[in-house]
Amino acid sequence: MTKDTRHATLYRAYRPQTFGEVRGQEHVVRVLTGAIKNKKIAHAYLFSGSRGTGKTSVARILAREIGVSNKDLYEMDAASNRGIDEIRELREGVYAMPFESPYKFYIIDEAHMLTKDAWNAFLKTLEEPPAHCIFVLATTERDKIPETIQSRCEIYSFKQPTREVLAQIVSDVAKKEGYSLERSAAELMALLAEGSFRDALGILQKVLAVSENKKIEVKEVEDVSGAPRAELVRQLLMAIAKKDPSTALGTIRQAVSENMEPRVLTKLLIHRMRVVLLLRFAPEIVESLARELTESDLALAKELSKDPGVTSDTLRCLLDAYAQMAYAAVPHLPLELAVIDMGEKTAKIA
Repeated sequence: MTKDTRHATLYRAYRPQTFGEVRGQEHVVRVLTGAIKNKKIAHAYLFSGSRGTGKTSVARILAREIGVSNKDLYEMDAASNRGIDEIRELREGVYAMPFESPYKFYIIDEAHMLTKDAWNAFLKTLEEPPAHCIFVLATTERDKIPETIQSRCEIYSFKQPTREVLAQIVSDVAKKEGYSLERSAAELMALLAEGSFRDALGILQKVLAVSENKKIEVKEVEDVSGAPRAELVRQLLMAIAKKDPSTALGTIRQAVSENMEPRVLTKLLIHRMRVVLLLRFAPEIVESLARELTESDLALAKELSKDPGVTSDTLRCLLDAYAQMAYAAVPHLPLELAVIDMGEKTAKIA
């Protein structure tokens, strides 16, 4: 039975509702469930991790598991409510008793955005919190949270989910929506999501919105996301491995003319080159790598792993190009320069 998701994002519609549904954060779930079982709930938590890793979802589940109703659950976005006035209002409210729950539960998202004055005001509440109040601070930048605040919280680090976990999630959600995903399509979505549950399901939602078939193939993901076609990536890989800058530059130019995103293209190249080097130096992990690639991509990676022209320097050049794209005046220029540099190094050696 599918959910009615016509007016909701997939991320919201399929947000985990219990600890058992949380994936990729087992280390956090295990400790929190143990604390609930042993009735050792802290008065303040700091959930730290990159965006889309489930911090607020886990906070809501924690509230639900300890009996907090919606009337006693308060969520505050510190990105838009970051000043001392908002914290003063919060401080005044915490001393009132809950409406119908054992606790008043406060979730402060993007907590690192609070001002210095706001932190100073909030610190007084954390130092002597009412027994009926629990706070969860969620942040993507833990280093910006004052040490005086961190020392008064139980800290949990949320990991980025693996591509395998993300691929399984988008496949499961697609199935619930009445679609089936080609394995390579799910893997590409997982790669493009960069460790974010939210982004993975966001890509899936775009694909489902335009798909005319119930079976989603990788080409549809490429078209919607701006990811380069698989054969174009393979062609560019071969040119880089063979130190053929002319062919490589022509392939990049073709990708740009087809409106493909240069950062996505470079990210795919990095992923494939990493696999090539892993196959050369740790061939025993080929089975785990096979789950991340199509048969044709794996076959090419095996072939290139025997090519002495592909080295760790090749991968470093691509990593540097990817980093430079964030501020490049011409988005694909860093990749072009990387290809030229690799070709020049080969010419000097020759």
